[in-house]
Amino acid sequence: SDAVCNFVICNDSSLRSQPIIFNPDFFVEKLRHEKPEVFTELVVSNITRLIDLPGAELAQLMGEEDPKLPGANSTASGFFRSLMSLKRKEKGVVFGSPLTEEGIAQVSQLIEYLHKNLRAEGLFRVPGNSIRQQILKDALNSGTDIDLDSGEFHSNDVATLLKMFLGELPEPLLTHKHFHAHLKIADLMLFDEKGNKTSTPDKERQIEALQLLFLILPAPNRSLLKLLLDLLYQTAKKQDKNKMSAHNLALMFAPHILWPRNVTANDLQENITKLNNGVTFMIKHSQKLFKAPAYIRECARLHYLGSRAHTSKDDLDLLTSPGSKELQPLKSQKRSRLDTCHQEETQQRTEEALKELFRHVHNMPDSAKKKKLIRQFNKHPTALTPGSDVPTSPAPRRTRSRSFSGLIKRKVLGTPVILERKSRDATPEPERVSKENVHLLQKCGSPAHMSQAKLKSSEGRKEESCRRMRAHLLSKDSSSL
Repeated sequence: SDAVCNFVICNDSSLRSQPIIFNPDFFVEKLRHEKPEVFTELVVSNITRLIDLPGAELAQLMGEEDPKLPGANSTASGFFRSLMSLKRKEKGVVFGSPLTEEGIAQVSQLIEYLHKNLRAEGLFRVPGNSIRQQILKDALNSGTDIDLDSGEFHSNDVATLLKMFLGELPEPLLTHKHFHAHLKIADLMLFDEKGNKTSTPDKERQIEALQLLFLILPAPNRSLLKLLLDLLYQTAKKQDKNKMSAHNLALMFAPHILWPRNVTANDLQENITKLNNGVTFMIKHSQKLFKAPAYIRECARLHYLGSRAHTSKDDLDLLTSPGSKELQPLKSQKRSRLDTCHQEETQQRTEEALKELFRHVHNMPDSAKKKKLIRQFNKHPTALTPGSDVPTSPAPRRTRSRSFSGLIKRKVLGTPVILERKSRDATPEPERVSKENVHLLQKCGSPAHMSQAKLKSSEGRKEESCRRMRAHLLSKDSSSL
C-alpha cells in the first residue's frame, strides 16, 4: 500500500522554544547502512590499532573465515552440551530462532517489566516457577498480548525466562566472530614508566575498543544488547536491595551472551575469568559503550560533506580505498573565502574611518597643528589616504631670499615676488626680510593682503611707483659697491 506522509504544524509557542534533539551518530548510522564495506573497513582498522589480532582472528572478525572456537574439535559430549543442543531443536517464533526485530519486540516486554521490579532479592539468581514460565513462553511465541502487571507472574519468573531466551539463541548475543576480540580486550593493561605491562586494566582503551566492536555488531544484536546492559546496570545500582552486584550479574549472563554455543566450563577454563570480568566491565560502563568515538563520528560526517579527513588518531586514511570516493577539501576553500571577505570588510572600515578623520582635520582652522596633520596624511599610501574625496594641495616649498640684494636682482630681472605668488595654488607665508625692507615691500603691495578689486583700480599707480623705486634702489646699490 502507498505510504501517506502527514505534515503537522505546531502552533504552541511553548513547544517551539524546546531544544532540537540531534543525534551525533546520525552520519555514523548513515554510513553503516549505505556503505557497509567502507564502514566496516574504517572500524576494523581502528580496532586493530588497539588490539593485536593475528591474520586468522582478523579474518574471523571480518567474516571471511568461520570462527575457530574452543571445544569445537573436542569429542567429549557432556550432559550440558547434549541438553543445550536438544533445547535448540525445538524452535519457536521467538525462542530458539535467530534474532529478529519481532523477537526483540516481544522480549522488550520482559525487560520493561523487570525495570519496575528491581528490588526483588536474588533477581536473575533465584529461579521462578517452571509452570508459569512455560505459560509465559507460549504466549510470547504465539505473539499474544501479555499483561505482566496483572500479578499472575513473579519477577523471578520473568528474569529466568529472559535468561532462557538468550541461552536458546543460535549464537551468543555478542556473536562467535567477536569471541577472540573480547579476549584480547580483556588483556589491555596499563604500562609503567619503564614501558612494562602492569596488572591494572587500561579502562580508556577497553571502552574505546568495545565502542568500536559494538559498532560492527548486527543491528538486532546491538539493539538487544543495549536494552539488556541498561537493565543490568540499573539492577546493579540497587544491589543493596536485590543483593546482585555487577560481578554476580556477569556470572549469570556471561554464558548466554559471550560464551560460544555447545561449550562447557572445562572448555573455557583458561579464559573463563577473562570472560566473566569482561561482562562485569560492560555492565559497569554500559552508559558509554554505545556511543561512537569522536573521530569515527567526524570521519563519517566529513565523508558526506565532501571533505577529506583523517579517520583515526593515527591519521589513518581509509576513505581513499577503491570502494569509496576521494574527498575534496571544501572546508578549507570555505574558510579561505570567509577570510577574504573578512579582510575586505576590515579594509573598507579602515578607509571609511580615515576619510572621516581627514574631513575633520580639513575643517579645522588654519594652524601649525593642522599643517602637521595634513603632512602626516600625505605620507600614507594612496590606498589608505582619502585625498581624492577632499581636494587639497600640499604646501609649496618657498625659495627664500638669502640677502636683500638678491631680492632686488629678481625684481630688476622681471620676476617679482608678486608674480611668483600668483602662480601658486596655496598662499605661502610672507617672506622674512630685514627691518629696512619692510616699509618698501609694503609700498609695493602683496596679493596676500590685497583684494582683487584693489589690484585692478590701483594698477597704474603701482607700476609708476615701482619704476621710481627700482631707479632709487639701483642708484643706492651702485654707490654702495
